[in-house]
Amino acid sequence: MARTDAVVLGAGIVGASIALHLARRGLSVALVDKGGPGEGTSYGNAGVIEANTLLPHPFPTSFGAIMKVALKRATEANYHLAFLPHIAPWLLDYRANSSIERRIRYANLMRPLFANALPEHETLMQEAGATQYLRKEGWLKVYRNKATFEATARERALASEFGLPHDALDRDGALALEPALAPQFVNGIYWKSSASVTNPLAVTRAYVARFTALGGVVLTGDARTLHRANGRWRVETDEGPVDSREAVVALGPWATDLLKPMDIDLPLEVKRGYHLHFRPRGNAGLTRPVVDADLGYCVAPMEQGLRLTTGAEFADRDAPPTPVQFDRLLPQARALFPLGEQVEAQPWMGSRPCFADSMPVIGRAPGKTDLWLCYGHAHWGLTLGPVTGRLIAEMITNATPFCDPAPYAAERFTR
Repeated sequence: MARTDAVVLGAGIVGASIALHLARRGLSVALVDKGGPGEGTSYGNAGVIEANTLLPHPFPTSFGAIMKVALKRATEANYHLAFLPHIAPWLLDYRANSSIERRIRYANLMRPLFANALPEHETLMQEAGATQYLRKEGWLKVYRNKATFEATARERALASEFGLPHDALDRDGALALEPALAPQFVNGIYWKSSASVTNPLAVTRAYVARFTALGGVVLTGDARTLHRANGRWRVETDEGPVDSREAVVALGPWATDLLKPMDIDLPLEVKRGYHLHFRPRGNAGLTRPVVDADLGYCVAPMEQGLRLTTGAEFADRDAPPTPVQFDRLLPQARALFPLGEQVEAQPWMGSRPCFADSMPVIGRAPGKTDLWLCYGHAHWGLTLGPVTGRLIAEMITNATPFCDPAPYAAERFTR
């Protein structure tokens, strides 16, 4: 039987980063997942390290926008009708958190994490020999309608208050950055302080390789077997049981499968999302990820091709894929972007773990001293993986945290 200081459950970008940070601090660590590192939700993102993020995605407010979603005509969202009664209370909480006051509160509470996101990635990439995947070219959001662009005025003003560099661009300014785009928009915003990666899976694997080089162990096992044994945590793996002093739950959308039977029932839901890769048309390509802000999707240049990611789908995590958003957005995406031949026959699907306040849970499990929770990163798992790893490692090792972890505590849902 193996004995470790800590076992990290979940080998996505968050779990891999946590395991690496703990190993860097001299702990013996086992990283356990039922699949390969980085092959779950972490695989399918747009690859953006969003250092510029201030305000979370809001619930739609206009009657027209709500009706487009309700009638299944929206590109930015889809839903399964049978799932709506289950998720309705969460959606109401999400809508309440979409007030400008709460979104600005979010901006202030989350700024320490977003501000340190890129530096923490760069530190780990240097150590892991993964800097070839980093692209420090920012990202571009384009707006088809003047009103949509003007609605970003509050966000841009807040960005200026926080000192986040950005350029508000006319069409020509945006086309100067990305000349392969078609002039199907009126304005753009170039967020300079963000970065992106060309292969999110390879980055996660590089962090895991660095973790093992420091003595960490990667094991295949089912996190749901976690239980107490002789005063320690025990998880069953294909290589036998592992006992540990501390356990860290970094299971993303699967965290509830383990935690609910332990009477830790936090209000997590998932937003499903899809992606497809396309070969560039001719010699055209993109230098950085570009968001079509009005239609709610992103096209990002990856090693596999141009990755087209959809908006959110509200459905049961394990329900069969229904990638109908591609039918709605592909004609307009092809008109704007140099998308050539489709690479895969079928879209990839993943689930983003989301709390209604858009903040992750980072800290001790309620009523536990040696069980730690790190999940619910919503759209920002890739962005916040390394900085989450640093924060939780500081907490576990009784070091002084680089920021106040109280806003991310699970107890915020029970106060």
